[in-house]
Amino acid sequence: MKRLIICLIAILMVFNLLGGLLSAEETSSPNPPLAGESVTPQPEEAISATEVQRNADFVWTLVAAFLVFFMQAGFAMVEAGYTRAKNAVNIIMKNMMDMSMGALAFWAVGFALMFGATKTGWFGTTGFFLSDFAKDGDPWTLAFWMFQVVFCATAATIVSGAMAERTKFAAYLAYSAVISALIYPVFGSWAWGSLYKGSGWLEGLGFIDFAGSTVVHSVGGWAALAGAIVIGPRLGKYVNGKARAIPGHNITLAALGVFILWFGWYGFNPGSTTAANTDIAIIAVNTTLAAAAGAVGAMLVSWVMFRKPDASMTLNGVLAGLVGITAGCANVLPGSAAIIGLIAGVIVVLSVVFIDQVLKVDDPVGAVSVHGVCGAWGTLAAGLFNAGGVTLKIVAIQLLGIVACFLWVFPTAFVLFKLLKATMGLRISREEELEGLDVGEHGIEAYPDFQIHPEAKGVRI
Repeated sequence: MKRLIICLIAILMVFNLLGGLLSAEETSSPNPPLAGESVTPQPEEAISATEVQRNADFVWTLVAAFLVFFMQAGFAMVEAGYTRAKNAVNIIMKNMMDMSMGALAFWAVGFALMFGATKTGWFGTTGFFLSDFAKDGDPWTLAFWMFQVVFCATAATIVSGAMAERTKFAAYLAYSAVISALIYPVFGSWAWGSLYKGSGWLEGLGFIDFAGSTVVHSVGGWAALAGAIVIGPRLGKYVNGKARAIPGHNITLAALGVFILWFGWYGFNPGSTTAANTDIAIIAVNTTLAAAAGAVGAMLVSWVMFRKPDASMTLNGVLAGLVGITAGCANVLPGSAAIIGLIAGVIVVLSVVFIDQVLKVDDPVGAVSVHGVCGAWGTLAAGLFNAGGVTLKIVAIQLLGIVACFLWVFPTAFVLFKLLKATMGLRISREEELEGLDVGEHGIEAYPDFQIHPEAKGVRI
């Protein structure tokens, strides 16, 4: 009996061993590679790699969009810090509504005009209300829209600072909707339409504006210039024909805003790849060098001109350098980026003084100089410092784009502000301006415990 049991156990063990060997043979490759021979990836592996890259592109694009969205906080702080305490709530509300009104207008109309299919190259005609995205459609439509809407909000919010402290809130809301739905998208379609379904006439010529020195910043800057001219200067700004300084109430807040904007710009410029690839590295380096050089350039020029290293000019120098490198951040070398930023820092100081004292256009935060003028410089610089070589044709196309932007944006915005002035009214009353927009427009004060300085000379701080 014992022998029978032992034999049965032995037979079972043999069968188990044979079964394991057969299973291993089935799962192994019938033709194993020889030593040193490469293995061709199976289709499943290739698809997996593609999916990983696609998912990485989505993540990077959306993270970059979130960084650009955070720039709204930076703009709000810069504008509030550079203006008086009695208007801080109004500044915050305008920046909040630039994003809110802008997102709705861009969703309904702007995105279609900018990126919809077109036969003319002037503006798109498809995709209103994101109708290009249906249930189970390509989710890239949503990721791309998210990245573009925060750029649109950036262009809109630039105007807020130039028209600060004297604009009716309702009129500003109307403007914000129009620039987001029409003014920004139309020029954007000329330069960037092919990024989705469109094809702009300007990009077809070879226009270089990788992340928007002109498309975003000059559009906002030239609209700001139109608004500042139509609405006129603040009370007490010009006395006997001479410009009078009206200091902002919190330079610390403004500096924090600039740091936030610098941080957000790493979504603005590197994020414009809309792809998680190695190009991000040089774009980030160029962005950093230009911002740093812009600060140094503005500081040195202000030191010479005003005999002191002016903090507000230096902060604007950072922004000038960032705006200046935005067009060419992907096609210039780091050394060129530093030069572009340095020149932008010099330009912004000279431009602020010229616009304020010669043209007598009251721009409380220097928005026209930072975004309009330095945006134009950055667009030209993208051609002048092109790492692939510079030709007269490249420079000419860059100049054409700069001029085309001004000729579209400034007259259109000027007419818009004139219409708003003639209909709903653009400027608050003298009494409201002296009291502050926070109370007159919003019924609340940002700093209710502040005391009025006895030497305010009729203009409340």
